[in-house]
Amino acid sequence: MFSRILIANRGEIALRIIRACHELGVGAVVVYSEADKDASYLQLADEAICIGPPDCAKSYLNIPRIISAAEITDVEAIHPGYGFLAENINFARICRECGIVFIGPPVEAMQLLGDKVQARELARKVGVSVVPGSDGAIEKESNALKLANKMGYPVIIKAAAGGGGRGMRVAHNDISLRSAFSAARAEAEAAFGDGSIYLEKYIVEPRHVEVQVIADNHGNALHFYERDCSIQRRHQKMIEESPCPILDKHTRGQLADAALRIIKKAKYVNAATVEFLLDNDKNFYFIEANARIQVEHPVTEMVTGHDLIKLQLKIAAGLPIKFSQRNIKHTGVAIECRINAEDSENNFAPSPGTITRLILPGGPGVRVDTHIHQGWTVSTKYDSMIAKLIVHQRTRTEAIATMKRALREFVIEPIKTTIPVCLDILSHNLFVKNKIDTGFVERNF
Repeated sequence: MFSRILIANRGEIALRIIRACHELGVGAVVVYSEADKDASYLQLADEAICIGPPDCAKSYLNIPRIISAAEITDVEAIHPGYGFLAENINFARICRECGIVFIGPPVEAMQLLGDKVQARELARKVGVSVVPGSDGAIEKESNALKLANKMGYPVIIKAAAGGGGRGMRVAHNDISLRSAFSAARAEAEAAFGDGSIYLEKYIVEPRHVEVQVIADNHGNALHFYERDCSIQRRHQKMIEESPCPILDKHTRGQLADAALRIIKKAKYVNAATVEFLLDNDKNFYFIEANARIQVEHPVTEMVTGHDLIKLQLKIAAGLPIKFSQRNIKHTGVAIECRINAEDSENNFAPSPGTITRLILPGGPGVRVDTHIHQGWTVSTKYDSMIAKLIVHQRTRTEAIATMKRALREFVIEPIKTTIPVCLDILSHNLFVKNKIDTGFVERNF
């Protein structure tokens, strides 16, 4: 096991990794920007290094500064968390060249799965269905129009190197496709430095279901069941749950097997999430693989009892997974609500400011992952998510009731948060009856 690692991230995921490190007896060094100098989790780290001003490009995305921090603190490895540099192939390559272990997949696997066009082709090779679409990146608008008319509208444009909903547009006719084509390319170029885009048939009213997998350097690859991430707004997840309420045992097994085939073919190591769309007939289609730990990983931890961050650390240190698939049991139902500093009554506008009153929920089956505290100032410089509220109960009905109770207990003042809209969603008749899909929020809220 490592003796000391560096955490190249901030907020709740930095705190989550610090805790996992300390439980394994591993020293944790954390980097921070000037905007985060008062973060309480810095005091829990074994060492904290300032790497620059609030601007991400000059701090959390500044590879030379992060590598310098790793070198002067004499760490053996870097955990990138999620976001920022977590799926940056250049960063992973530089870590390797500097003799620092990147706690994530090999560079080659990142390259293969990081490009959605290549990932789709890999899925086809192992017999996993993909959403009908272009064979590769589309350079010309005229080619996009031709393919869209051949497949039939609606279609969706996606960034080949993208994620998180950036560079993604839905088009319902030629006019909207022309507009979306240039907008998606520009957004993809700005967000990922790569303007390549591809086209897919847009599946109407699908569910977004993802499988958590872990693989080591000793030939072991295991799944930790699935999460339903259908409650989204503009392709950004809001509420996740496990298990997917509509999957039967047979389809669940097929889905997990498909995810593992893709991971094994890519010679993947460490944690990954393989994502699928599920149509109304329970046919599933591979859409992408995220080569990192996910925001919603606590949902899986709650229903399986396995600490995914500790597994990441052990695997990166070269240790084998010491259990088999039959040792991974799924019990009960877990739900996660992302709490964002946004005003849901004002088109989800950012709601920065200093927190003067904070009450965290608790009780049986309730978990809160957050870095905020009373007196903490929420900045507009970073992602608006400030907490994750997770519950675990025997049934979905009980989990919904516990989540609603916990949300009502959660007080973050005076800033506006997404707590009210989460409550509204959980109280909606269609959500309770499990009649949801990725368009649920847009249609009903």
